[in-house]
Amino acid sequence: MDDTMSDFMNLVELCRGHNIYIQTHNFPDPDAIASAYGLRELLLAYDISSELCYDGRIDKLSASKMLDVFRIQMLSYEELRPDLRDDDYIICVDSQKNSGNVTDFTGDEVACIDHHPTFTKVEYQYQKLRITGACATLIAEYYEELGLKPGKDVATALLYGLKMDTLQFTRGVTREDIKMFEFLFRYCDQEKLSDLERNNMEFDDLKAYGAAIESIELYDKTGFSCIPFSCPDALIAILSDFILALIEVEVAVVFSYREDGIKLSVRSEDPDVHAGNLIHSALEGIGNGGGHAAMAGGLIKKEQQEKLGRYPKDAIRDLFLKVLDEGK
Repeated sequence: MDDTMSDFMNLVELCRGHNIYIQTHNFPDPDAIASAYGLRELLLAYDISSELCYDGRIDKLSASKMLDVFRIQMLSYEELRPDLRDDDYIICVDSQKNSGNVTDFTGDEVACIDHHPTFTKVEYQYQKLRITGACATLIAEYYEELGLKPGKDVATALLYGLKMDTLQFTRGVTREDIKMFEFLFRYCDQEKLSDLERNNMEFDDLKAYGAAIESIELYDKTGFSCIPFSCPDALIAILSDFILALIEVEVAVVFSYREDGIKLSVRSEDPDVHAGNLIHSALEGIGNGGGHAAMAGGLIKKEQQEKLGRYPKDAIRDLFLKVLDEGK
């Protein structure tokens, strides 16, 4: 038995005899959904049943479209809460415990599979933590290295998640991502993949684009945009990519006022500015944030907003500019 099979079989044996829940980060995106789905189907091949779960909402068209196309069932925390027990096992996928964007469910987080940097170290009984462009890459590696052919829907979902999280292979791509693209492409449904990639914007999204354009402020090479109304996580991320596309911008910070607080998304194409470190440092003491060198996200919870004072927009801008100035 090779090392990879032995490694995955450790996860299989850990799961046997327990209720298994595969939890994504809150407000799951296509990569999170694909990774959780791919892992569920892989565990099923070893007679391990599991449920996919999340907190928050499925609030982006690309994510809800995925669930419909592949008939994936994901249960919300509210739906699961009455049935969860302390001895249930949770596998964190595309997320890490205590990372700020994952609700602490009832149950024991025994395993973690994630491609993000680690900011708060947690001891798991099983873990696969490696920085790649998408978490879907880590799940696809299991199939390839175990010699298992993914089903057509699994391959298509993983490939879509991989393309979405790397912004069509233009962001944070690693050699492993390219290798897994080639592997998954053999088995995917290209027509279904094309359908997923079409018509992923809703009419209401245009309002957010308008607000982002109208509110943009440029400080040196850093662009800030404030959306004065609630936006889904995925849309805020898309808007930060949109602002970064400006030739004058090398670091983009976009934030939206929501019921749960202020949601932020950061993008960087400046090799001297690590987006994850930037937002982690800027929000220290008032919120949580982290991510990759090129992309990151964070949240200032509603109960912490008073720390920003009477002018929260200006306060957020100043927090980021202070960290950027200190890094020069």
